[in-house]
Amino acid sequence: MSSAREKLTGLIDAPDRFDHSAADLRETQLEALEERFTERRERIKLLDHRAREAGITTIGRFEDVVPLLFPHSVYKSYPESFLIDERWDRLGKWLGTVCPYPIGPVETSGITDIDDWIARLADAGHYVSCSSGTTGKSAMLPASEADMDWSRRDTVNVFSWGSGVQPAQDRRMVGIAATAAVPKNRVTGEAQAAAFADPSKPRVGLSLPPLTIGALTRMVVLRKKIAEGTARPEELADYERTSAERQQNMDRAMVDAVEALIGCRTDKLYIAGMWNALYQAATLVRERGYSGADFHPDNCLYVGGGLKRAQLPPDYRQFVHDTFNIPPERDFQNYSMQELNSGMPKCRKGNRYHVPPWLVPFVLDESGDTLLPHTSGEIEGRAAFFDLALDGRWGGVITGDKVSLSLDPCACGSKGPSVRDDIVRYADLAGDDKIGCAGTVDAYVRGIV
Repeated sequence: MSSAREKLTGLIDAPDRFDHSAADLRETQLEALEERFTERRERIKLLDHRAREAGITTIGRFEDVVPLLFPHSVYKSYPESFLIDERWDRLGKWLGTVCPYPIGPVETSGITDIDDWIARLADAGHYVSCSSGTTGKSAMLPASEADMDWSRRDTVNVFSWGSGVQPAQDRRMVGIAATAAVPKNRVTGEAQAAAFADPSKPRVGLSLPPLTIGALTRMVVLRKKIAEGTARPEELADYERTSAERQQNMDRAMVDAVEALIGCRTDKLYIAGMWNALYQAATLVRERGYSGADFHPDNCLYVGGGLKRAQLPPDYRQFVHDTFNIPPERDFQNYSMQELNSGMPKCRKGNRYHVPPWLVPFVLDESGDTLLPHTSGEIEGRAAFFDLALDGRWGGVITGDKVSLSLDPCACGSKGPSVRDDIVRYADLAGDDKIGCAGTVDAYVRGIV
């Protein structure tokens, strides 16, 4: 007999997976949350600490879950000295506080940087992905092989549902982004190519070396040194030189990619990237005398990562669409984050992000301490989620996002919960973001590592 969690995650390939109302899902989700808590409490040290601190022994209502949700900052709670001093043993101990599977001793001899350490963890079945760290220290998120398998399936399903593009292997893949070489990015990219790429047509992309976790980490460490005034003159000179070379290489790669893109403009294209790079590419295409009239009429667009604080004109989306001849229904938008393993695709009629049955949404007050009452209609507050599909870490996370969640049917016809497409970050609204439980969580983690 399937567990409640298996009933929900088993809907991953169901065509009607977004047609289950919140009321219909409520009891099964609650049962699945209790199952997950019982299974994982003694296996995740931080979860057990949070449960004991809050006096939670069982989950009988959704309010019981709130004290067990981890602030998104927990995956940045390692002391930076572990990275700066290359204390891989200590970093492994920290990782063990948020991972349900034992992080056994990793042989550290011969490790030259964090990329080597991450590779050795992967050999043991622990896949660690890092965020970009654009606003500070990078998050490190452990995942299992089961999570990698889920990402492969989920990424194809959400794209196909949200764009209407069937996995027919009939498109030329175009990548206008320098992506981080982390496990989740790798497996989702491979899955997208396997499903949608025409094997006879080589991919068009930026001819740049992958941005590794080590490279991301070195930038974070140096930024901290610069902020503290401890960076050595030779480090600053090397940083400036490397930054200039990286920008020159990026500029050259963008020109080459645009030339190749123009050359295959009559092919059916699958274009992926972030808005800033896509806008740059579109501008170069226009400067060369081409526009949407020169491109295939059934191209599609996959945009990820948001604006990343890039300053673009108000009409940047329409400019990109018009340049590459992207039909409105082929512009795929997805709401997710590194802390989750599931996507929420935007529908093509209601312009809302749809929450799948195995992803339990919570709307909290601004501090993240209290669940707001919500049984129907739309409500606004801090987004939190429990991803029941996650295996390699705890599925509950409090985000930095202010959202509007509706429990009413969407204009597209889907009956499940959905998020309005005006998501903002609390940090951008107030210049800072404080989640109530973050301080006590950080103190606990630092106390045992």
